Amino acid sequence: MSRIALVSFRLGGTDGVSIEAAKWVAALRRLGHHVTTVAGAGVADRLVRGLAADATSAPNRARLHEALGDCDVVIVENLASLPLNVAARDVLYDVLEGRDAIFRHHDLAWQRAHLAHLEGPRDAPRWRHVTINELSRHELLARGITSTTMYNSFDCDPPPGRRAFARDKLGVGPERLVAMPTRAIARKNVGGALELCARLGATLWLMGPAEDGYDDELSALLRDVRVEVRRMVPAGVTMDDAYAGADLVVMPSTWEGFGNPVLESVTHRRALALHPYPVAREIIDFGFEFFDLDDVAGIEAFLRAPDDDLLASNLDVARRHFNLADLPARLSRLLDGPLAGPDG
Repeated sequence: MSRIALVSFRLGGTDGVSIEAAKWVAALRRLGHHVTTVAGAGVADRLVRGLAADATSAPNRARLHEALGDCDVVIVENLASLPLNVAARDVLYDVLEGRDAIFRHHDLAWQRAHLAHLEGPRDAPRWRHVTINELSRHELLARGITSTTMYNSFDCDPPPGRRAFARDKLGVGPERLVAMPTRAIARKNVGGALELCARLGATLWLMGPAEDGYDDELSALLRDVRVEVRRMVPAGVTMDDAYAGADLVVMPSTWEGFGNPVLESVTHRRALALHPYPVAREIIDFGFEFFDLDDVAGIEAFLRAPDDDLLASNLDVARRHFNLADLPARLSRLLDGPLAGPDG
């Protein structure tokens, strides 16, 4: 079995990178590998402060080398993909020179307008690359980097949530509740969710905080619409409770590297309304049935008479293509040698 280090800006949080990294760590340990986590912030086996996205100084090279130890392979989660800390990325490249490494790309700099000027991932003879969607794989290939796509994985049999408990904690009665399980930032398109709720006569549950300086714009949006809104997740309410408490899940984002709530809505047997951002279209092509954000008539009909067959069909697609139970086998294939193209 191998000694593996997994490194990122931040681990142990509720962001998508942290959540997916934790799934890889658990699966690798299930395979018998010894895994050490390294991050600049959050919860990790070893913290190297200079790795954090908001660090004011570069990480010490010797300290980072020591933190990674004599592991057989280093898995890099997004730190070189979305270079929010260029100094940390460059020190990491230096430390990994001549070592086996797997770079997992959740986002790429050119996919964000304000970061498009930054350098994309580098390559080296002993480095391999993994993307979480085919769009990114093709974009890397166009830049001379071969990679394999490994989609995010999900528990297809989550614990049953407490619907009445979640709604009671929110102070919601029998009215329709539409859950938006994301942060509030510009590309999440909160306005699209508010417009849908206004047309459905529903309450919007915006679960995540405003970030990236979006507070003022969000406050203005909420002032200008006649929609009941609930903010954040009350203490004691789990994500299983949250999905159980919702009548509909909404994903109005204009861009996501993947968009975990898309699959989470499926595994929790909830209908989803979404804006077809590029990677969403890729996911839909597996055979899922979702509602377009502007299909108010279709959503209204579903809410009046839910289609259990549609929900069951979506779950079956998730089991076949995105099942967390299959992750150890997929990772075993990855570690056995270089791959190119979709995993499967």
